[in-house]
Amino acid sequence: MSARALKFLDRWMAEHLPNVNTEDPGVIADLVVELLATAGRQGIAPKEIYEEIDSVFRLLSEAMQHRGGGLAG
Repeated sequence: MSARALKFLDRWMAEHLPNVNTEDPGVIADLVVELLATAGRQGIAPKEIYEEIDSVFRLLSEAMQHRGGGLAG
């Protein structure tokens, strides 16, 4: 994953996940769509994100379980 994509993911998760507290797969799927759309608007292709992350859905789900808000959380 590019450093730019990693920085984007960490920032996006820190800004959005603390506002969400759910295990609902539908809500998590909506967050994945929002994340990828925001990345696209910032010129980050999904390919950059998926180079090292098999599942953005799983990443967000696990991050919310640990509630750190970012990748380091």
